[in-house]
Amino acid sequence: MREIDKFRVEDGEKFKLSDYATEFKNKKIEKEEALVQIQKDILELAGLQNVLYAENRRAVLIIIQAMDAAGKDSTIKHIMSGVNPAGVKVTNFKSPSTIELDHDYLWRHYVALPAKGEIGIFNRSHYENVLITKVHPEYILNEKHIDIKDLKDIDKSFWQKRYKQICRFEKNITENDTIILKFFLHVSKDVQKKRFLDRIDDPTKNWKFSADDLKERVHWDAYQSAYEDAIMNTSTPNSPWYIIPADEKWFTRYTIGSIICAELKKLNMSYPTLSDNERTALLQAKETLSKENSVGNKRNKEIV
Repeated sequence: MREIDKFRVEDGEKFKLSDYATEFKNKKIEKEEALVQIQKDILELAGLQNVLYAENRRAVLIIIQAMDAAGKDSTIKHIMSGVNPAGVKVTNFKSPSTIELDHDYLWRHYVALPAKGEIGIFNRSHYENVLITKVHPEYILNEKHIDIKDLKDIDKSFWQKRYKQICRFEKNITENDTIILKFFLHVSKDVQKKRFLDRIDDPTKNWKFSADDLKERVHWDAYQSAYEDAIMNTSTPNSPWYIIPADEKWFTRYTIGSIICAELKKLNMSYPTLSDNERTALLQAKETLSKENSVGNKRNKEIV
């Protein structure tokens, strides 16, 4: 078994997040070596993305979910630092707008999906609809469901139906040539506290901290339970979840980078090949350009 396979949640697996480490102890790599490998993965990912873009037959959707201060933004920034921005689209999902609430909850995620040849990254995602809404079910009332009049109508069957809807959504995507990689950055409550304090003490990081972060921290256990239910009900063979230890940012980046590169290499992508007619046209274009350079150089010499 590869080390990265240890972080994948198998289809139908029952588990507790407390069984997964926030700081991985049995590392087969030291920090210094991992930092070197991260740079190699960045270069490799850039090459893989280039082929994906040129091939233009598949899309990749990377979903990153986590508690606040787990390192979502910095992970995206580091791992994607070498890729061509033209082929990558990052979408940050905030509270739904009035227009978005007038559609079903998956609508805004459909329209943000990557096109073929692109890598799309959802920084938070459709899973917020079974995470923050499960911790704060009153938000569901804003969705204007016909059969939900008050909070008592939001029961276990409601959430089970929503998990099934998400699985159908992702099944449809994967059956239409989009590869889905889902990562939960598993950070401990103590490390979250430390990172919050760092944001408060460092003036350059003050903008990252909000008083609302503390309000949500009060619901830590409820969020852990919501993540357990969501991951357990939506980790499938075609779109599995990976639970990534997030107390050490270098290990988070190393692990996610390794998984993304490994999964993209499985696609056996290749640059498009030309037909005989296209190759003939290419050679003719080369000949035309070569003659053009010769004539241009001769004229320049005559002018001098």
